[in-house]
Amino acid sequence: MERIGAAVIGAGVIGLACARELSRRGIETLILERHGSFGCETSSRNSEVIHAGFHYPGGSLKATLCVAGRRQLYDFCRSHAVDRRRCGKLVVATSSADEPRLAALQKQGEANGVDDLRWLSTAEARALEPELACTAALLSPSTGIIDSHGLMLALLGDAERAGAVLARRSPVLRGVTEEGGIVLECGGNDSLFLHCGLVINAAGLWAADVAASLAGFPPAALPTMHYAKGNYYALTGRAPFSRLVYPLPEAGGLGIHLTLDLAGQARFGPDVEWLPGPPPGGRLGALDYSVSHRRAEPFAKEIRRYWPGLPEGSLHPAYSGVRPKLAGQAAPAADFLIQGPAQHGIPGLVNLFGIESPGLTACLAIADRVASELLRQ
Repeated sequence: MERIGAAVIGAGVIGLACARELSRRGIETLILERHGSFGCETSSRNSEVIHAGFHYPGGSLKATLCVAGRRQLYDFCRSHAVDRRRCGKLVVATSSADEPRLAALQKQGEANGVDDLRWLSTAEARALEPELACTAALLSPSTGIIDSHGLMLALLGDAERAGAVLARRSPVLRGVTEEGGIVLECGGNDSLFLHCGLVINAAGLWAADVAASLAGFPPAALPTMHYAKGNYYALTGRAPFSRLVYPLPEAGGLGIHLTLDLAGQARFGPDVEWLPGPPPGGRLGALDYSVSHRRAEPFAKEIRRYWPGLPEGSLHPAYSGVRPKLAGQAAPAADFLIQGPAQHGIPGLVNLFGIESPGLTACLAIADRVASELLRQ
């Protein structure tokens, strides 16, 4: 049996950020990834947006870690030459009846520490984006877009320079708590047993499965997970927008919004397609990432509320992602769950449950918090 200082389960953006933080603090760190590369799931199947932090309730982890993480992330991108652009975002009200919700969003953002939000009239919004239809808009200048793959490469590079190692095709099969650590059994080409002083469960969609596989983990501390697929459509031709455009949030997500990649290509999404959860005691089944042509018309209907000029037949399926959620379809949105020894009673273990948007933006702030949680126990 090999002994290591820490194991990070999952090489998505959160796992890589956590491994970077631990290794930079002098802890021998192994990253265990079940796929053949890093960032194969949620981290590479999203809108690649750097969020400002005004969509989330005051005092929540999503709000505090997004605001702090956004500042850290822009600094990291500058110092590590990660492609990004602070393009700004417009959240729009498409009827006067929606304007109180937009005003509440602005008030919430200001309470969260987002200090650059600006209310725009119809004329002011159209002066920025002439094709936009709205009765009012909220301008967020600090919202941006990022090359998520470049970010993960930079995080991994930092971690490896500090001594961390990425073990690909190394799924965690099970584990057991022992005196002074946790023993993990890893699969792959060669089965391996690791005695880990610290374990960070950053397995994303599979985090609840990993926690459930640890002998001695209290069932009462295991959250009920829900899963929502988000489909994206790409636009044929160039969009006449230079900023991101969002409707007001909907149940389960931020609405079908217009985002841009770093080359200026527009895409729309995600919608919210609730998936059947795993059976009791079972695992989430194989994921279907295909995007149906049949969803194009409902997409177009939503988009034309803020862009009436969307050309007929200009949407085509692009990609999809799946979000791990701690609240189901009829429930209010849930916060991140960073679950440490105080919650589950197992020394040296932190579980990260329900890390969806704005997890990409908050990755460095989440890593700081997790490392501090483990090292002060």
